[in-house]
Amino acid sequence: MTASPEPPASATELALRYAAGVALAHLLAVTEVVLVMTALRRETLDENQPPFTDASTGLIIALAVAALVAVTVGSLSNVLPSLRWYVAGDTPTPAQRRTALRIAHRGSLLLVAVWTASGAAVVLANLRDAFTVTVLVGPAVFFGATAAVCTALLLTVRTLHPLSAAADPYGERLDTADNAPGVIARLLMMWVLCCALPSVGVALLILIRSRGWIIGQTSSVEIPVLVLCGVAVVWGLRGMVLVSRSISDPVREVVEAMADVERGDIRRRVDVYERSEIGLLQSGFNRMVAGLRERDRLRDLFGRHVGDEVVRVLVDQNEALYRDVREVSVLFVDLTGFTQFAANREPAAVADVLDRFYRAVVAVVDQRRGFINKFQGDAALVVFGAPAPAEDPATDAAATARDLATRLHALPDLDFGIGVSAGRVFAGFVGAEFRFEYTVIGDPVNEAARLADRAKISPARVLCSAAVLESCAETERRRWQHVGDEVLRGRSAPTVMYQPAGH
Repeated sequence: MTASPEPPASATELALRYAAGVALAHLLAVTEVVLVMTALRRETLDENQPPFTDASTGLIIALAVAALVAVTVGSLSNVLPSLRWYVAGDTPTPAQRRTALRIAHRGSLLLVAVWTASGAAVVLANLRDAFTVTVLVGPAVFFGATAAVCTALLLTVRTLHPLSAAADPYGERLDTADNAPGVIARLLMMWVLCCALPSVGVALLILIRSRGWIIGQTSSVEIPVLVLCGVAVVWGLRGMVLVSRSISDPVREVVEAMADVERGDIRRRVDVYERSEIGLLQSGFNRMVAGLRERDRLRDLFGRHVGDEVVRVLVDQNEALYRDVREVSVLFVDLTGFTQFAANREPAAVADVLDRFYRAVVAVVDQRRGFINKFQGDAALVVFGAPAPAEDPATDAAATARDLATRLHALPDLDFGIGVSAGRVFAGFVGAEFRFEYTVIGDPVNEAARLADRAKISPARVLCSAAVLESCAETERRRWQHVGDEVLRGRSAPTVMYQPAGH
């Protein structure tokens, strides 16, 4: 059974959660860049160095506010169209699926565009010092945009899980556009945030000061470097927490689902909400469980035709049981005059009578774990002691014969004969390489069939041979009485016959 997350109360709720995640990532990046640039200005730059003049301060504040508004509104516009069908519970069209699965991609482009536009606006406002401003603002924009994009992807991946799962519930389109970075990409993001960006920043500060570009060669860069190190620590902690959760949460879901399958719940599914290695793991689990369900269905269908015990022999691959000679008891039951009965009735009515007959046989035989080797039109062959060994096959066969006779006497339009015999038989698979069946072959089978023919004219409609009663438990033996010896059709020696006592 799929453990699908419940949809949100409204499209607005999920949209606000997504937009808040993107806006928070943007604000964190802005704060960190401002801290670094402020430290750089106080320690290494002239107070009148563009773009840190008083005249530019208002512009930078206005750009920061406008960028935050643009990110928030853009994020809402990015996610709302996909939420309409999701909250309504509709099946998305292919175009809607693609739109939903590319939300994260469009969100990243939005952040890059906002940071680029903000940097360009600062440069245009300081055209007289365009080169200097570009040298200062360019790295800041690059660092800020990279940090914002990486953080936004990691912050919003959990928010988008339900929507992604609804767009592609079982991972059928894992080759479509990504909606989340893969495991390697997430680890690279963490490296960029906590190592690459701060290291590049420190290297640039040292290079610029050593060359005397913008920063004097005697200027101090210790404070900016310390600020960059502090930012790196914050980025590292944030990245580690977000990356680990984005990987561990879906893996834990799969582990829990595997535990459910181990307990026997093969209806279990997990939602597929990523197009990454994690998504492949989720969809692979679903395919595995679907294969288990299909295997169980086929095994059930196969077992209905050949019997569960035969299926068990095949599944266990116990070749010793494929062809064996063993002591068994055989029960044969045959309907009387069924050919004439079938000639005078509609085929559907004949099938109904056979269904009642077969149900009675199955119900009684299963009580003592007999094996119905085959239904032969209006007859059935039952074996006790093969393919699964039995503690007392003779007693089971004799008791089953008595109970089955009682059951069949209660059915209208049916007369029958039941014969029971015992002895050594071949029990195993016979046939060609690509088509075989499990069966028992031997004199007890023939004797049981002849006893069933003879039983059709006996009062109890049940006869068993002395070989059966000799192996029976004493309590079962007392329930039978000797009715004579007779040379049955097709046999050379007389058979000692018994029928249930009281007939």
